[in-house]
Amino acid sequence: MKAINSISALMQQKPRKGLTVFVEGYYQTGDGGGGHYYWDNTSTLTVNNGTVVASGHTSLGRWLLNHKGVADFLIFGIMDSTRPADDALDALVNDTAITQIYASSALLFQRRHRFSRSGITLDFQNFTVSTQGIADAPVNDPFAAVMFFQGKTAGAPVTFTLTDTLVEQTDIFPVSDSSVFHVGDWYAVQVAPVSGSAARELQKLVQVIAIPDGTHIQTGYYNGWALLAGRVISWQKVEPVEFVNIKNMQFTGAGSDPITGSHPVAFEYAVYANVAGIHSTGSFWPVVMRRWNTHYLTQQCSLTNPPDVAYGGAGYLTQQIYCLYGHVSDCHVSNARHLNDFTASAYCLVENCHADGQSAEKGPFVTHGQFEHDLTYTGNSGLMTFANSGATWGGSAKRINVRKHVCPWFVARSGVSDLMLEDMVVISNANIPQSGMLWVNADGLQMTGCTADKKLVISQASQRSARKNIIRQCQFTLIDDAAPLIQSNVTSSVTFRDTIFNALNGHAFASKAPLRFVNCEFEGGSSAASVAVASSTLDLQGSRINKVPFILSGNEPKQIDIHFSTLIQSSVDFSALTLQTAGSLMFVNNRLSDTAIIAQPETSGNVIWQQNMTLTAAASVED
Repeated sequence: MKAINSISALMQQKPRKGLTVFVEGYYQTGDGGGGHYYWDNTSTLTVNNGTVVASGHTSLGRWLLNHKGVADFLIFGIMDSTRPADDALDALVNDTAITQIYASSALLFQRRHRFSRSGITLDFQNFTVSTQGIADAPVNDPFAAVMFFQGKTAGAPVTFTLTDTLVEQTDIFPVSDSSVFHVGDWYAVQVAPVSGSAARELQKLVQVIAIPDGTHIQTGYYNGWALLAGRVISWQKVEPVEFVNIKNMQFTGAGSDPITGSHPVAFEYAVYANVAGIHSTGSFWPVVMRRWNTHYLTQQCSLTNPPDVAYGGAGYLTQQIYCLYGHVSDCHVSNARHLNDFTASAYCLVENCHADGQSAEKGPFVTHGQFEHDLTYTGNSGLMTFANSGATWGGSAKRINVRKHVCPWFVARSGVSDLMLEDMVVISNANIPQSGMLWVNADGLQMTGCTADKKLVISQASQRSARKNIIRQCQFTLIDDAAPLIQSNVTSSVTFRDTIFNALNGHAFASKAPLRFVNCEFEGGSSAASVAVASSTLDLQGSRINKVPFILSGNEPKQIDIHFSTLIQSSVDFSALTLQTAGSLMFVNNRLSDTAIIAQPETSGNVIWQQNMTLTAAASVED
């Protein structure tokens, strides 16, 4: 085989049919470029001076690189970041015969590229990708990334108006004519907004997996929200990009606004589009921007010091809109806005991701409230706020699970149903206003092993769940602000088990909903201000009340049970309580120490007082 030292020498080599030449380098022998080239006298491929090289002897035919599906930027003479690599990137990605692309040096990109290519891996091998001098982006376009992989829609949408309610958790959808659908096809399915401009219960990229009959299709997705009769479902066929992998990049952004700013990766209408090991400094829009994505991984990525964290959409590590079956893991941000943002997404997992610096107060973990469902967070750290982006998105979410999380602030006060919190630690930070606060929605709320060191707020913004609100094995230390722990708008019962309340000082349980404490502890604060309880049904069992004056008030029928060996070491004041005939007060089998029980003498309800044990002579009963 003939060997020559450079691509320029290859151009001067006289070609002949079937000739194969080994080029020892791009500019010179050993510089990493070159490779095996063969002469194809029938080829009319566009010359790119890398994989396709022209001859200086004839305009007919081309020298073609025998790359076997693997290529490097070196074969285009890109040896460092002094020369833009945009033409090489276009040539490599748009060559469908190439499935693996490698970088062996730092690279400079000055254009924003859009691809519709599937089945490709780009491995930058941890070299720096910079974007100084990159072309301006369109106004407010977070998809104007250096590399934007985008599937395409096909044909007009097919619509169907529901004649019956479509129940939650079904993967079989009614259609007018299932013959227009085919197994394996992908569709962007959605319904019209129910409120605002974006609050849709259904908005996902799904695959048809079966055709049960002439008027139904089965998809690879169990819907998370019921749809009422009369709602119109739209099915837009999509040809997604698939099996795209981008990894191992040190990205340096340029610019500081939506026009000049840059970011590395975006996907739309994408399936199995994975990102790993992208570490970005100074990118404007989300480092990994996704919309209409299904089945994907985002792993070991990071963002440090974006130029803007105030502009909507700026300064994110990853934003995921209408996404399904995603897994975000081992990621990190410093001084960023959001680490992970879900909008109208479902069945996704976020684990071992962490935020520090100013990121802690910007909300690293958020959902927009656009009917997200079935999201799980495990072993992360950083501020969380769910379904809290305003009326445009609707403020709804369900079945969000958070485990082993540490943060300065947690808020899920909007319509988050069936929220599960396990081993969450909320720790105040002097530099973050309102830190130390845990605010949750009493709609199927389950909390286990959680702590907050300044504030607990339980309110209610939705009534969807069939399960009880149960808080167990938790500990709350409260600041001296006399704020209600349970707000008056809570209408669902709340049960506390094995839970400790420290520094109670005038805090109130302001809801009239049933309230139950089992094996709980109440410790008073410095001023020992009274704690008001307005519940219509209060059940206090096996608990300990120490230096916490309780005031029970209200004039509606109540059922108040304080029994089963509750240890009371402070006053319990019923003087503001007027029991109606239908109400009752049961004070049975308790232990009293330095206690004053103050009851309303003209109470007309049933008062039961028996089998209590006075531990010290200081205890007294006033009736």
